[in-house]
Amino acid sequence: MEFGLTLTRLELPRMRDMAQAAEALGFNLITFADHFILEEPGGNFDPRTLCHDPFVSAAVAAQATSRIKLGHLVLSNPFRHPGVTAQALASLDRLSSGRLVAGLGAGWTAREFAMFGISFPSAPARLRMLDEALTVIRSLWTREETTFAGEFYHLREAILWPKPVQKPHPPILVGGSGRGLLRVAAKHADVVNIIVELGRMERITTEAINQLTAERFREKVRFVREQAQQAGRDPNALTISSFIYVTRLVDSPAAARKEAEGIAAAMGTSAAAVLASPLFLIGTPEEAASELARRSREWGVGQFIFRDLNEASLRLLAEQVLAPLRA
Repeated sequence: MEFGLTLTRLELPRMRDMAQAAEALGFNLITFADHFILEEPGGNFDPRTLCHDPFVSAAVAAQATSRIKLGHLVLSNPFRHPGVTAQALASLDRLSSGRLVAGLGAGWTAREFAMFGISFPSAPARLRMLDEALTVIRSLWTREETTFAGEFYHLREAILWPKPVQKPHPPILVGGSGRGLLRVAAKHADVVNIIVELGRMERITTEAINQLTAERFREKVRFVREQAQQAGRDPNALTISSFIYVTRLVDSPAAARKEAEGIAAAMGTSAAAVLASPLFLIGTPEEAASELARRSREWGVGQFIFRDLNEASLRLLAEQVLAPLRA
């Protein structure tokens, strides 16, 4: 199993410090978001929430660390031409001496696109854009010249130099949940991060969170592996990644139940559903370790990524939950 951490809402010096702490505690991966605003379930957001440039954030972490992998969860493909993305990611791979994980997605927060006047096509069109972009990026990373004539992108004898350090190219992580996105992931990705379905709704809803049950998660894993096999790839070569939105480590099962009940009341669901959800990890350290092991064994998850933990919570998670799983 691999364990990662997403860092958001921090000033860059604090991101640097947290990246160093994560590396010292044995985490495998640090990721950064790609947003102008950070919406919460229901569409609410704090306009003063810190949202730094994702490439600068990763570069700061790369310079401050030496072993941990770095990437994004995930870059919003429509924000940039794939040539721009390919160059920035190749530079990050070289800056980090080959530690980049290239995370991309179709984009989903409609409000961000409207704020900045960035074109926001329909969900099916954004998926076709992502498919083309990943094809272009891989070509720019591996070929001397790239000529491509697609629906959205057109390149003629395009040159990208220098190439990434990792050969044939850095691992590609695709994040999302709908069947269309999973088909794109099955074609291109080395890692598939399965999250709440967002593409058609264009915002996070409590209903969508509640719908991502354990069984729905397993269905998505089965589907993406079937699609990979149909695409001529080894389905077992895909790493399934799970994004844990909320982590609460407590000192007793009764305290865990109380935490789950509080979240359930806000989400309009049951405490049992919260405790079983792929998006939550709530319990004592022993319960949390057992639950992660079960999810890995029964769901086929090879990577867990946690969100926005402070240093004390990060240390508790690493030393009392993750260390036993590595033993």
